[in-house]
Parts: sequence; structure tokens; C-alpha cells
Amino acid sequence: MQLPEKKYIASFDIDAQNTFTPVCPNELPVAEGDTIAPELNAQAQFASLRLASRDAHSRCALWISDAEHAPLTPISGYPDLDIRWPAHAIIGTKGFDFIDGLDEAAYDYQVFKGIEADKHPYGACYHDLKDTLSTGAIEYLRCHGITTVICGGLATDYCVKNTVLQLKAAGFDVILNKAACRGIAPETIESAMQEMAAAGVKFVECAKELAE
Repeated sequence: MQLPEKKYIASFDIDAQNTFTPVCPNELPVAEGDTIAPELNAQAQFASLRLASRDAHSRCALWISDAEHAPLTPISGYPDLDIRWPAHAIIGTKGFDFIDGLDEAAYDYQVFKGIEADKHPYGACYHDLKDTLSTGAIEYLRCHGITTVICGGLATDYCVKNTVLQLKAAGFDVILNKAACRGIAPETIESAMQEMAAAGVKFVECAKELAE
């Protein structure tokens, strides 16, 4: 793949946290989600900057499911909440932490999303569901002259897809490293891939292809 000079490239690790892996089976585990660190580290070698996003939730979040409100049921009355989810990525728990193999000190910029009790964003570029309240990631990339962002993380069909589409809408060239992602279900992964491809996202099967 023909890449620009390294100084114009950033790598973005999207929600690569224990909460989305079998390490935390009672949260939102994604099969093999704990295996992507080597690919995330490999793609970062092609970039001058490395970013990360993390779900950073409160125990008091209004979207947490319970005995009376099942997961995936809709929520009304809050513009930045859509459905309920099991408690996950609670700050201070193992679920909030990066997966094994990722070094927190390696990141130049981190996004914590979903801190507010009445917000549950998916993409890493905005705190709200209407994509109006910036997390600063786009501005950070722009002020450093970045034109291309290599992405990977969890899960392909939710936070990865939304972040990638936000970056494309902001004018960046975006490359998705498939080996650095894992998704929830084959049908929603395929749908996400189609949506990203339609938006102009480029794909590589693994980080080695970035050097070809």
C-alpha cells in the first residue's frame, strides 16, 4: 500500500480494553478481543503519532441494564442515550484497562468517552450521538498535520466503525487494519465493512501489508 511520509500518519487504537474481551466475561466480551495488541503495536510503527480511545464509564450511568431494564432495550428522554447495556468499562475496574500488550505510556493522545452518566457515545471523535461535541481527537490530528489514520480496535461493528466514519467525515484518509480488529457477529461485521467501504475507507488484512 502506498503510504504518505510517516510524519503525516497516525495510528488509532479504538477501545482496546479488557471490557470488550473474554477477560471480562460479564461485561461486553468480544471473541479474541484480547489478541489484537500485536497488530495494534505493528501498525503503530508506520505512524508518527499514536492515539487511543477508552470507554470510561460511571457506576451511576443511566444506560446500565438491570432486572427491570434488559440490555438493548431503548431509552427515551436522553438525547445521548439510545439503548441499555450491561455495566462495562467502569473507571477503576479491570474492564477499563487496556488489553495486555499495550503500553499506556506509548500514546500521544487519549480520549475518555462516556464519562457523563447521561452519555454513551460510540465513536471516539465526539462525546454526543449527533457528532457535535468534539473529544479533541480530530483537532489534535489536524494541528499535527496528519492526513492518514490507521485504525484498529474493538468492536469492528460498533465503536471502530463509528470512529472510522467520523474520521472520514472529517477529511482524513483512513485505513482499517482487519487483523487489529474483532467484532461481535458476522452479519454486523459484514454490514460495517460495507458501510466503511462505501465511505471510502481502505483496508489491509494485516500491518505487514502497509509496507508493501
